[in-house]
Amino acid sequence: MPEPGNPEIKLNHYTAAILDMDGVITQSAKPHFHAWKQMFDDYLHERAERQNEYFKPFTQDDYYNYVDGKPRYQGAKSFLESRGISLEQGSPDDPPGTETVCGLGNRKNDYFLNYLRENGVKPYESTIDFIKEFKSENKFIAAISSSRNAKAVLKAARVIDFFDEIVDGVDTREQNLRGKPDPDIFIEAAKRLGVKPKNTIIIEDAIAGVQAGRAGKFGLVIGVNRSGQNIDLEKKGADIVVNDLSELRGIDHE
Repeated sequence: MPEPGNPEIKLNHYTAAILDMDGVITQSAKPHFHAWKQMFDDYLHERAERQNEYFKPFTQDDYYNYVDGKPRYQGAKSFLESRGISLEQGSPDDPPGTETVCGLGNRKNDYFLNYLRENGVKPYESTIDFIKEFKSENKFIAAISSSRNAKAVLKAARVIDFFDEIVDGVDTREQNLRGKPDPDIFIEAAKRLGVKPKNTIIIEDAIAGVQAGRAGKFGLVIGVNRSGQNIDLEKKGADIVVNDLSELRGIDHE
């Protein structure tokens, strides 16, 4: 395995690549942030008024530190705990906005789905170019996402057919897979592809994602710097950090 920060990168050495969806495949990380912000700001403002407290809005740093890359309810709980707020977990069937972790997570999901219906979603064309080139060498590609809406997003972006396997939030719930930074979702994707982690590339834009790739002992972990967090991505486990997958074109394919 390459040493973090000083990798020996030859993509031909790997038989598969597993890509995170939001922020790597599709341009959906920004809509997720805005949906989280809309939900949390509404809740935090109402809570501050009710308890006569200072209102501190949800920030982009909050998103990347506590929410990004994690299953929806896990992310909601993580952020709330960072503010010293302890709520009942509730049930996935809680109506959106119920003052439980699941209720708030469901409200966020409504905001995100509304955005998707109104605006659609686009893929990163450089990522699609990478996938086409990688698959042309008879290699395998999987998409992963903690979102239960992953297949809908990939269909909306018209890229779902590029993937040999997709592991999403539905699978995570049904199979009791732990969320990132645990590597369960990546290990499940590798299992479905029939490949070993050491022969597999992980491509992630989230800190929790590169941590999961490192924890799963995958052969190469590539961090994609969509958020200006390139230093943190490398510190947390990425072998290499790029701003866009088009930068991988110069890497040896011999």
